[in-house]
Amino acid sequence: MDSLTQFVLGAAVSTALLGKKLGPRKAALIGGVLGTLPDLDVLIPYDDPIDSFVYHRGWTHSVFVHALAAPLLGEGLIRLFKGLRDCRWLTWLTVFLCLATHAGIDAMTVYGTRLFWPFYPDPVGVGSVFIIDPLYTLPLLAVVIWALFRKNWTRRFQAWMTAALVVSTGYLGLSVVLQRHVEQKAQDLFRQEGILPDKVFAIAAPFNILVWKVIGLQEDRYDNLYYSLLDEGGKPEIYTHPRHPELVACVEDTQAFRKLDWFSRGYYRAELDDGKLVISDLRMGMTPNYVFRFAIADAQDDGFREIPPRSATGEVRVDPQDWTWLTARLKGVVAVRQAEAAVAGTGEAIAGRACALPDGTNG
Repeated sequence: MDSLTQFVLGAAVSTALLGKKLGPRKAALIGGVLGTLPDLDVLIPYDDPIDSFVYHRGWTHSVFVHALAAPLLGEGLIRLFKGLRDCRWLTWLTVFLCLATHAGIDAMTVYGTRLFWPFYPDPVGVGSVFIIDPLYTLPLLAVVIWALFRKNWTRRFQAWMTAALVVSTGYLGLSVVLQRHVEQKAQDLFRQEGILPDKVFAIAAPFNILVWKVIGLQEDRYDNLYYSLLDEGGKPEIYTHPRHPELVACVEDTQAFRKLDWFSRGYYRAELDDGKLVISDLRMGMTPNYVFRFAIADAQDDGFREIPPRSATGEVRVDPQDWTWLTARLKGVVAVRQAEAAVAGTGEAIAGRACALPDGTNG
């Protein structure tokens, strides 16, 4: 999630647990700082942009690391604030929850989080909320702002803080229920159109949990279905795109491709872009402007040559017309995504190019 959300969630958790001991203002500031700590992994240098992509939200987001860090950070707080010296276990618990809830809400987004590293190394990415969702953040933001202007704890303040945490947590639970409903509905809509995907994944659209992008994945193609919970029937909004498995066959043994395949859980596409073989993560961003695209090989007359991976994301990530489209979909009006309709169905199979990678470059 975004940094503001991480701050206010940590602040709310800390205030709920330590507000009586320290006062709302101090407790909120402590929790806000703790709630942002896991994202310091952005300062870790990586060898290439793919490593930076797939290993972000790594060990710093593991609940097992948080359990080890809680006593260390907790003892520092106990020495710094006299009001905590008689509640060591509560302080440790607060530190753990401020760190772990950060990782937990990150895991609710599609990017995913290595929540159980090192025992389960794969990222957990539910995808039921967008990385910025005002309806989740605003209740927490309101009570945290209130806390920052209060020195004393009251029952009225406690009731509002509890309510904000319950409502925001319930919102996440609701998003998972809606995601499962949308996936079932999408299966029916795909079937009505004669589409039989191997797997289906519903992802919350930007800033809400009313509109969803559902990816229906097959070996040679993928179908994006856009569904609003307010839709009242009519022809479903589906766009079909090629995945180019003939290109994937040329790079499937490279380290770069294996990392992207693992991290994306198979939701990727290959394409040729300006003489480069580019792999895109289909889960993040809107077709054709995916957020994470990486060039991993050069296309040459005698085949492909692996290159040091580099980001291939263009300058335009959001088409201006998408705001009009999203507004319509939030009203339950089926509308054409012009940016995607313009490229839907394009891209024939690319044949006749040998898959030649020099010895020693296949990972």
